[in-house]
Amino acid sequence: MKRLLLLFFTLLLLNCTKNPERYITFLDGYWEISEVILPDGTKKIYDFNNTVDYIKITDSLTGFRKKLKPTLTGGFQTSNDGEELKLKIENDSLNVYYNTPFAQWKETILSATENELLVINKAKVRYLYKRYQPIDFSNDQTQQ
Repeated sequence: MKRLLLLFFTLLLLNCTKNPERYITFLDGYWEISEVILPDGTKKIYDFNNTVDYIKITDSLTGFRKKLKPTLTGGFQTSNDGEELKLKIENDSLNVYYNTPFAQWKETILSATENELLVINKAKVRYLYKRYQPIDFSNDQTQQ
């Protein structure tokens, strides 16, 4: 019985330990902002976005982020502009360092799952992203 309790508490402790490295596997893909939380707690909800962030991470923990505009045909419009990024685990946090010809900045991933991404920037503004789901016009149920 003591061994079982020890095993239970060990597993519980390991599950509660912060491991920001696990967030990396969820970053690749298409994301859209669902809400922004300002430092004073004020929230801005985004019911519709005309742009989507595409994030691509390589094995070397580098990659890029691009802004895309979804089209009605299911594709995207894009430009050649993008932001280079580098991931670093520092002080039990996953930080994203962005670099463009015009600016450099850092954001911290607070949490990441298959469907949600929570990021905070230097100004303490939190961005909650949801996994982008294209609108499916093929199942239109309108009567003719």
